[in-house]
Amino acid sequence: MRSLEITEATWERLLALRQGAADITATDAAHALYSPIAGAREQFVLAQVGQSLDGRIATPAGDARDISGPDGLAHLHRCRALVDAVIVGVGTVRADDPKLSVRMVKGPAPVRVVVDCHAVLEGGESLFHDGGAPVIVFRSASAKGRPLPTAEVVDLEPKPRGLDPRDILDALARRNLLRVLVEGGARTIARFIDAGLVDRLHVAISPIIIGSGPSGIMLSPIERLAGAHRPMTEVYNLGSDILFDCQLERRSASDRQGEDDRVADPA
Repeated sequence: MRSLEITEATWERLLALRQGAADITATDAAHALYSPIAGAREQFVLAQVGQSLDGRIATPAGDARDISGPDGLAHLHRCRALVDAVIVGVGTVRADDPKLSVRMVKGPAPVRVVVDCHAVLEGGESLFHDGGAPVIVFRSASAKGRPLPTAEVVDLEPKPRGLDPRDILDALARRNLLRVLVEGGARTIARFIDAGLVDRLHVAISPIIIGSGPSGIMLSPIERLAGAHRPMTEVYNLGSDILFDCQLERRSASDRQGEDDRVADPA
């Protein structure tokens, strides 16, 4: 396990790398963890989960406010500052009304993206009125929803089981949003992983036991453990939380051909 210590100078170098500065040779834990994100020059997808020791992200009633400790939250905000866009499902917006900001660290705020397949957002949600980073909302082309103040609404043709995550990433790439953080909820993260579109998965575990409630990732079921994901993993001590940095294998378009890769809205 590597201990993560980030000085102001280290973070400034990572922000410069994000802006296109030449990569530097460094062996410290901060660069090992964050430079793959900051230094990505082509499409790069990071999924991030903050959960309890028993794999929960909220109580059965939906209380998720204190799942991650302060260092786990700071890590999440660093990830936001290093990407171009952060994606959440509509369920996350309705349950948590998140700002998706980088208020805990220095750095640029990412474009905020919401997957709202059935156009259930009403326009009164905070991210449409807080004066923060731009908002993009993806809807099914067949859905009829309310106008959303300040947001760009993008209609996509749905697949049989929802919006295709590849279509979402392609639409973001056309807007030069290549580094993407998929932050929640569990179903949205799972669909990007199932589609073979995630490069790195960060699982931050806080020393709390909830006992019941929704789990952090809800992948398609498997029958045998031989079919489980076994990624190469580095473990970092953030302080209040322990982080598993998992390197996933992104599947090519030809590998995904014929699969039903999709993202629906109830995340």
